[in-house]
Amino acid sequence: MTEEVQETQVFPLAGSSYRCPAPQYARLRAEAPVVRVRTEGGVDAWLVTAYDEAREALADPRLSRAETVKPGAPRIGGAMTSTPDMIISMDGGEHARLRRLAAGAFTARRIEQMRPGIQRIADDLLDPLAMATSSGPVDLVERFTVPMPLTVIGNLLGVPMEVLWLFAAHARDFVTVDDQGEDSDSVNGLAKLTESMVDVVAQKRAHPAEDLLSDLIAARDSGDRLSEQELVTFAFTLIGAGFDTTANQLASSVLALIAHHRDQWNWLAEDRTRIPRAVEELLRHVNLFSTDSAGNPRIAAEDLELGGVRIAKGDAVVIAISAANRDGRVFPDPDRLDLARTPNPHLSFGHGMHLCLGKQLTRMELEVAIDGLVRRFPDLSLAVPESEIPWHLGGINHALETLPVTLRP
Repeated sequence: MTEEVQETQVFPLAGSSYRCPAPQYARLRAEAPVVRVRTEGGVDAWLVTAYDEAREALADPRLSRAETVKPGAPRIGGAMTSTPDMIISMDGGEHARLRRLAAGAFTARRIEQMRPGIQRIADDLLDPLAMATSSGPVDLVERFTVPMPLTVIGNLLGVPMEVLWLFAAHARDFVTVDDQGEDSDSVNGLAKLTESMVDVVAQKRAHPAEDLLSDLIAARDSGDRLSEQELVTFAFTLIGAGFDTTANQLASSVLALIAHHRDQWNWLAEDRTRIPRAVEELLRHVNLFSTDSAGNPRIAAEDLELGGVRIAKGDAVVIAISAANRDGRVFPDPDRLDLARTPNPHLSFGHGMHLCLGKQLTRMELEVAIDGLVRRFPDLSLAVPESEIPWHLGGINHALETLPVTLRP
């Protein structure tokens, strides 16, 4: 890798879209899968772009998330605000302690038991749409791709819908990539989420029920296994991760299929048993991450070697998951959407200790949602040119503001 290339690359790389990561990643994967770059935050960092190196980095406990939130830590552009008491900012025993408290609610068996309830939620949202096929365009974001995962995670946690909608209004501020100053949208969003969740926890403590939030409160109150701040932060982290990423992935996947891969949408409508495998390919191919690092940079807690490159203690590392998911050494013809692709060991849920806790829930929600859409609306189409569809700018994820569609059963 030449010094010229190293000096000209600034992370996040320009040109990322929901359809593909920035085109420069292909060259970096081939020439230097681990390369030093300048970030928008003004510091140098190691950028990891190839699959094997990304997977190794995600699993390496020496690449610390906790170090990124310590006072004086290097500021890396393209990352969302996080705090030391968030599970995504913890390592080792502290991370494992929090993860164990919620893990039982997210096992494959427990999630499968939720399928009938998730199906009812989807049907309750799609039924009115099926009756409105002649009334003009419908915003699928407002009517389906946001309320479905929001309702699912609300039911799992036991949080009222009116609170969830307030949460949804502020959640996007929290995952905004900005200067993270005292008056930034992300910091203000975090404060509003915390305030809302403190009230919810107080109400749930007074009136416990059979839900995950009540279980977490019981763990806090009986065994002191969670601090009050950890409890509040963990609760709104679960809500945010449980609906926003799923909502964005679902909306972008539907857009990609109906706008650019109509043949594959039709292929799913012909045989809906193909949907589970298709979901894995949509997770790989449709690029969720607008900054291509999943918003979670790391810092080396000690010297290490990755991809033949020496990384010194204190160095920042960003892992471009979307680029790793296009590595042709693992995924033949990687830029092609192939809904029948198998095997499909994508890294969209991460890997290692921070492997997404809700991965099975996300998979199921995407399966149920896409099944409902292709079953009820096989001729679903955009109601406006794609160029007129607005996107939310400045977040860590590609997020559609609206998705106007025409429904034809």
